[in-house]
Amino acid sequence: MIEQSWIQEILRTKTDGRLYHREGQELEFKEQFNLAGLAEYFRDFAAFANNRGGYLVFGVTDKPRRPAGLSSRALEQFEKIDPEKISGFLLKLFSRSIDWEQSSHEIGDTSFGVIRVYEAREKPVIAKMDEGKQQIIKNGEVYYRYAGRTQKIQSAELESIINRRVQQNNKQWLDLVQKIGVAGPNNAAILDTERSIIEKDEAKILVIDNELAKKMSFIKEGQFKEKYGTPTLKLVGDVVPVDRVEVVKRVRENLVKAYPYSAAELAQAVEVIVPSAKRNKIWETIRDNDLKNNVDYSAFNFRNKKQEDNYKETGILALNTPSIYNQKAVDYLVNVLRTENGDV
Repeated sequence: MIEQSWIQEILRTKTDGRLYHREGQELEFKEQFNLAGLAEYFRDFAAFANNRGGYLVFGVTDKPRRPAGLSSRALEQFEKIDPEKISGFLLKLFSRSIDWEQSSHEIGDTSFGVIRVYEAREKPVIAKMDEGKQQIIKNGEVYYRYAGRTQKIQSAELESIINRRVQQNNKQWLDLVQKIGVAGPNNAAILDTERSIIEKDEAKILVIDNELAKKMSFIKEGQFKEKYGTPTLKLVGDVVPVDRVEVVKRVRENLVKAYPYSAAELAQAVEVIVPSAKRNKIWETIRDNDLKNNVDYSAFNFRNKKQEDNYKETGILALNTPSIYNQKAVDYLVNVLRTENGDV
C-alpha cells in the first residue's frame, strides 16, 4: 500500500516552491500521465524491478521541480488504468512478472498519481519484444535504474545480478541436498501446501483438508502429548506409514494447468474464432457476466501468499492481481459473442 504520509513527504517543498527531494534510484517524477506514454513507463517498470524497486510520481513539473498536479484529463486516464490488462501486457513484454500497484492522492486541492514497482524476485527482467513507436523498449535489452535515470544495464550491474542468481541457485541446491541427506532419499517427501497433499510416490499420497493444511505442523515420533480439549480429527481412508518424513520442498499449485489463458491470451483465442469480436466488447462481456469471480471460468493468480490470505480475510482484491482463464471461458465468450453478432 502506498502511504499518504510518504507522498506528502516526497512532495514537500522549499520556500520557493521547489521540491526538496530529487529523482534517484528509487524515484522518478513525471509531469503528466498519458496512455500514449505507456512504453516509456514500462521501461521504468523493468528498470526499477531490476534494481531495488521504486516509485513513479505523476504531477511534478520538470524544470523547476514543482508539485503542479495532474490535469483533469491526465487524472481521468490514470484512474482508468486496468491493472489486469497492464499486468497481462507486462508478462507478454518481459521475461519475468513485475509486481506493481497504483493509487491517486490529493494534496490540498491538487491530485497526483503514484505507481510503485517492487524489486523483482528473479532477475534480470529482460524485454521479449519491441514496443513503442520509436522502439523505446527493444527485444533482448535489460533496463536498470541508475541515479535519476533509466537506461540499458551496464556490464558491472549485469554481472552482479548474474552472480547473485548463481549464488541463490547454489544455496537452494545445497539446502535441498543436505535435507535429502539427513532424511535419506527413500524417506524424503514433498509437501504441497496449495493442494494440501504430501507426495511420497504415486502409491503413497496423504490428502488432508484445506483448513487443516494451514494449521498443521510436524512432530517427531514419541514427542506428541495429547491436550485436554483439543479437537479430534476424523480420518477417512488409509494412511501408509513411513519411517521418517523430511519436508524438502514447498511447491505452489500450478494454476496455469487448470487456467492456461491470461486475459490477453483469452482475448486472442476468442478473436481467432470470432474475428468480428472487438477487445472492448470481450472485456465488457467478461465484466457483465462476472467471469472473474466464477471459478468455473477463471481464478485469481495471486502474486504471493500474503496477498491471497488478505483477500480471503477481507474480500478485498489487490489492484494488481491478474485473473487467468480456462477453455470453458473461451467457449463461453465465443457463444455469447456469436449470439450477439447474429452468427448463430
